[in-house]
Amino acid sequence: MSVLSQVGIEQINATSDRILDEIGLRLEDESIQALLLSKGAKPGREANMIRFPKPLVDEALAAAPKTVRLAAMDGSHVDLTAHGPSVFWTGNAMFGVEGKEARPIDETFFVKMCRVGQACERIHAVVGPMITEYPSYSRDFVGLRLLAENTTKHLRPCIYTPDGTVAMREMGEVLAGGATLKERPVYSLGYTSVSPLTWSPVALEVFRKSSGHGVPIMINAEPVSGATGPVTLAGSIALANAEALAGLTILQLLEPGRPCVFNLGFNHGFDMRTAVTRTGSPECALLQAGGAEMARSHDLPSASWASTESMCADGQAAYEKVIMGLMHALSTANIIWGMGQLESQRAISLPQMVIDDELAAFWLRLQRGIEVSEETLAYDVISELGWHADYLGHDHTLAHFRTEAIYPKLAWTNRREPWNEAGSKTLTERAEDRVAELLQGEPPQYLPDDTQRELMKLQEKWMGRLGA
Repeated sequence: MSVLSQVGIEQINATSDRILDEIGLRLEDESIQALLLSKGAKPGREANMIRFPKPLVDEALAAAPKTVRLAAMDGSHVDLTAHGPSVFWTGNAMFGVEGKEARPIDETFFVKMCRVGQACERIHAVVGPMITEYPSYSRDFVGLRLLAENTTKHLRPCIYTPDGTVAMREMGEVLAGGATLKERPVYSLGYTSVSPLTWSPVALEVFRKSSGHGVPIMINAEPVSGATGPVTLAGSIALANAEALAGLTILQLLEPGRPCVFNLGFNHGFDMRTAVTRTGSPECALLQAGGAEMARSHDLPSASWASTESMCADGQAAYEKVIMGLMHALSTANIIWGMGQLESQRAISLPQMVIDDELAAFWLRLQRGIEVSEETLAYDVISELGWHADYLGHDHTLAHFRTEAIYPKLAWTNRREPWNEAGSKTLTERAEDRVAELLQGEPPQYLPDDTQRELMKLQEKWMGRLGA
């Protein structure tokens, strides 16, 4: 499914090229400016504005790998390309939702989130939210340690300081188990432009300090349509595309060949009635599906964010998540953020996470479509059975029923009488029961003792250095 025509994609790219070449971006970093100017960039019409000629951007696109490998702690990996696959991640958040109450995330909730994410079959990576009891300068590398201790999946800490990227690299080298991070990227990073047309000094320092080691990075462009970008969807995508292309160019100059995910899928809309940045609207779904198509036009992997404005795991969360996730999956966005997220990305709910994991099974089934082959057309079976309704016991049914259909674990698919006997529970109540089941007992220990000690030693080193 496409939301942009080929002509539309070409027009957006041409507009982004004009933005980069004629207007440029604000970059308040002298060393980055000097690097760009030495490679063919030009001064803009205002101080700290740098223009990006198309040949310079094209060189960066040529240098960026077309495949981004993301390794997991369990030894597996996934290779992302512009044409798939789609994987699902949790998301950053400030609050944990329990029932209808939202509280700042502490370490206890963080560990619970990791345990539930670990148990969700379709969740490929767990994202580290903001842990309130730690100082802001330490939340990224403390988050990476906690992720590594509590899940075997790909690790996605969030960045709080440029120095934090160095601390995380040292931890990542321990977690890679003797391999380089380029060979075994068990964690990845990401940073966001400041719309309109700005990469902040902090972002540029993050780019510089995290470069040189092959760590995958997501380049996020997040204009808010009608507030920090054009209210028209095409204009917002063109602006985001220009910002991300500038970020890609800087990153490839700092580290040629660094794996980059080209993310226009955090592009959102502004609610003119409430001044809330919407994350669960059809316009957001279109923006983010269009972002995946723009990434594909550059032959790069993409990302998107499926969230909701709902405050708890309810019907609104369900229908907004369905709309968002379905559009993202059908547009083959690679990394789909937001499993468990609520409240315009500010909060995360563990029952919502297990619901979203089941939704992901639906999205992936719809993405897979209908396979047409001699085997699936089943002419020989139809000919053999004729008018006899004996398909239930046929070998063809036995061979294909598990792969042709999905069988939900949370959604109720039986009759009313068994539902009444099971307590007449709603989907949210069954999800709450599932979370309680997953959190029984003590948390498993995934890391060897010596690895845990090494991570704590690095944490203490960087806490002392940055705290001083």
